[in-house]
Amino acid sequence: MAGENLVTGAARVAAAARAGADEAERLRTMPSDLVDQVRAEGLFRMAMPASLGGLEVDPITFVTAIETVAQADGSAGWTVLIGNSTAFFAWLDPHAAKDMLGESTDVASTSMFAPLGRARLDGDHLVIDGRWPFNSGCVHADWYQAGVVVMDGDHPAARPDGTLDARFAYFPAGAAQIHDTWHSTGLRGTGSHDIEVCQLRIPAERSAAPMLDPARQDGPLWQLGFFPLLSVLMSGFPLGVGRRALDELTQLAPTKRRGGSQTTIAEDARVQFDVGRAEAALQSAKTFVHHTLGDAWTTIETGAPATPAQLRLITLAGQQAMHAAITAVDIAFGYAGAGAVYAGHPLERCFRDIHTANQHIAFSGEAFSAYARARFEA
Repeated sequence: MAGENLVTGAARVAAAARAGADEAERLRTMPSDLVDQVRAEGLFRMAMPASLGGLEVDPITFVTAIETVAQADGSAGWTVLIGNSTAFFAWLDPHAAKDMLGESTDVASTSMFAPLGRARLDGDHLVIDGRWPFNSGCVHADWYQAGVVVMDGDHPAARPDGTLDARFAYFPAGAAQIHDTWHSTGLRGTGSHDIEVCQLRIPAERSAAPMLDPARQDGPLWQLGFFPLLSVLMSGFPLGVGRRALDELTQLAPTKRRGGSQTTIAEDARVQFDVGRAEAALQSAKTFVHHTLGDAWTTIETGAPATPAQLRLITLAGQQAMHAAITAVDIAFGYAGAGAVYAGHPLERCFRDIHTANQHIAFSGEAFSAYARARFEA
């Protein structure tokens, strides 16, 4: 029932996001009234640990909710999924996380995990300096997560196993300066500005290494591990944007003629073939995402850990979702003709948003290679 309510709430947010897409691009961040609605519908709490006041929803509910919002507006979908970076609070000591949040459990967080900052240990505190780009939603977020390297004098420190001591540092939004830098190709309404801190002291327990360590919450969501969980957060976005692009072309095609042709593009056999191929790829990618998540979730709910093969398939499916969405958007944009290049046209926005999102490291294509390497080594 909770999942159904969230998806219904996501549909209400989607309607508002579609209506306010132009305003979001003008503001270069999510409008405050839409932020309030996202909070009220619980969409920023979907992936937060339940022990900290979050909803800790199942993966398919999360993907469906993000897909619904992203279909209406890519910037809104991206902002909601990044706000759910509270998922990574699961790697903090539970008592430290509760102390950190206090009574404020309905929160949004950014997450910029490239270790661009530097930190030094000072007793039981970290002293942090750094500047990080691409902090989506930082204008309205309550908490920031930023990647740091812990230093030992002038050299990076090592963990006990010899690996680089790179961590997320968690600190309240008010502790950082926002630099207004977000003038972008796509995802213009996400407020993905730079943030900076200088000599910021935080308790060392407000840092964690999700990419290296197991989570410290015991719920099933965290048993996926960092990279499969990242795929859960990301996969709904390309599915939504790809769906919007094909739907827009479907509405346009019966009346669109190109190059003085007497027939519409809906009657063009080449267009029919390409759109059918794109539709098949996008729906197949969605089924792949849902199947891999459902299969791993069923295993985890029995009390057994997901297998390495199941986890690799989750990240592979997320990568395929982006691949299929780019194909769908490019086909729709190409056949829409010159009218689609004007600012504010839905297909122009889909084109910019999907290609901007594809620059994120989560969609680097490494999942394709990693899956193949594992198969070859088996």
